Amino acid sequence: MVSSLPKPNDSLTTVPQRCSGAYALMDSLKRHGVKHIFGYPGGAILPIYDELYRFEERGELQHILVRHEQAAAHAADAYARATGKVGVCFGTSGPGATNLVTGIANAHMDSIPMVIITGQVSRAAIGSDAFQETDIYGITLPIVKHSYVARNAREVARIVAEAFHIASTGRPGPVLVDIPKDVGLELCDYIPVEPGDVKLTGYRPTVKGNRRQIEAALHLLETAEKPLLYVGGGAIAANAHAQIAEFAERFQLPVTTTLMGIGAFDEHHPLSVGMLGMHGTAYANFAVTECDLLIAVGARFDDRVTGKLDEFASKAKVIHLDIDPAEVGKNRAPDVPIVGDVRVVLEQILQKAREFDYPTNSDRTQAWLAQIERWRQDYPLQVPRPEGRLSPQEVIVEVGRQAPHAYYTTDVGQHQMWAAQFLKNGPRRWISSAGLGTMGFGLPAAMGVKVAIPDEEVICISGDSSFQMNLQELATLTQFNIHAKTIIINNGWQGMVRQWQEAFYGERYSNSNMEAGMPDVELLAQAYGIKGITIRHREELAAKIAEMLAHDGPVLVNAIVTKDENCYPMVAPGQSNARMIGLPKIVTGGCEMLNCPSCGAVNSWNNKFCPECGAKL
Repeated sequence: MVSSLPKPNDSLTTVPQRCSGAYALMDSLKRHGVKHIFGYPGGAILPIYDELYRFEERGELQHILVRHEQAAAHAADAYARATGKVGVCFGTSGPGATNLVTGIANAHMDSIPMVIITGQVSRAAIGSDAFQETDIYGITLPIVKHSYVARNAREVARIVAEAFHIASTGRPGPVLVDIPKDVGLELCDYIPVEPGDVKLTGYRPTVKGNRRQIEAALHLLETAEKPLLYVGGGAIAANAHAQIAEFAERFQLPVTTTLMGIGAFDEHHPLSVGMLGMHGTAYANFAVTECDLLIAVGARFDDRVTGKLDEFASKAKVIHLDIDPAEVGKNRAPDVPIVGDVRVVLEQILQKAREFDYPTNSDRTQAWLAQIERWRQDYPLQVPRPEGRLSPQEVIVEVGRQAPHAYYTTDVGQHQMWAAQFLKNGPRRWISSAGLGTMGFGLPAAMGVKVAIPDEEVICISGDSSFQMNLQELATLTQFNIHAKTIIINNGWQGMVRQWQEAFYGERYSNSNMEAGMPDVELLAQAYGIKGITIRHREELAAKIAEMLAHDGPVLVNAIVTKDENCYPMVAPGQSNARMIGLPKIVTGGCEMLNCPSCGAVNSWNNKFCPECGAKL
């Protein structure tokens, strides 16, 4: 029936045309700039896939057929992170929709703009426990920015336009659109809704900052002696990279980033102190503990950053810039709250500073910057070189050396933290599951990035446990000739779980050893038609990474590393950021010092017990 309908012309017309709800959906997606869709078909969404077939035939859209719906959500998520555009994924009703849930939650936690289209049973069957019926609207309510159920074909164009607008404005996030099967088949008088035509009453995110609050922030900046700029994922979402750089340089502010904020500021810059928090650099954590002014930009004071909250930046006044008013004051009450788009607000502050001719540097901060530099020298990140074995850090450092400008995706665990510590690239080139911490994210994420930006190098840093969560997507790489590279940091463990069991659970390694079940990676790659490489020794590391990068196609690398390496520094749960486990020994006043492995307090190397917590040293 649908195939016999005349095709509307390609001009962006508003003349009503008789067509199906499925056509209205696909044409609306095209009008909103969608070029790629990640998904998996099924019964309830077949009318939509049938119309998609025609759009693909005409070369107007490309669908990437994943092997599991979770991978579709992760690929669309990473597509959005890398491009700043809205990612799109499809899933059918019932298990297809529920398989998307983890990916939706991941995008929600990290504020990623995404539109999720799910098929649903026909309207008459809703509520009857029909075959493959699931209330995906209700299931996902806590993990979406907004949701729709299309009740008739006429409203599909409006819903799509609103969904894209909501997903991409204000604080970004995922929007679900559930479409019953008969709505996809239903004919209607289709009137397209263009991206600029959306009118939503009651939804007007604040963009500009309050003038008085900006003046108050400038007053604090003018008097601070130990300021610190704390940058989160909101700066990436707002494309505020240039404003962050000018702001830091004008006021001589050291800059620390969250896991989500990596890339918002050049980590090669002398003002950069790297990532802070549980596995952040020692100098970033010391800086946030000692600062007298903390300027939070698009960051949410989450527990992995703050450690013990009442000791986080406890000596500092706080300026908090965020587009989401719900985040301002949620975990830490700021002295100067500023709600608005962080790029716009920073530009307002800079404009005001230019008007009053603020200096490009400040004598007040020079002693503070010198102190941070001493911490940097005393507590550098460590790259072990164990005799006869290969450390995970060595692998990641070498990859970063040979591919400094690649797009990097990661899975979750120790390898993720080492990658965050040692890889230093530009805005939107660091793509990692932060808030939800989703194992299995890395490979489909790399797939999404490579589809979005095919001419760039895309490398997934994975772990042997995370990799096995979504390894079926190797088939997607093969089918669509997606040239993403994956490096497995293979230590035979759920590495971060093992580290916590060692540190906090009396070395009871309950169900964290993965060595016995790990497949032969080269044979696995061969089975999927992909090049496989194994790295065992330091002497072959550089050559084999070069071989991976030189190969014109997807590659799977198995880097076999030391089994017992821990990720340091580490802030123990509930502890102050100043008390880190695993800092290197330093010499103070001729006496070698050691950090307590339990509470992180600095002790003389001669102490047998920590005077702070009594732990044996």
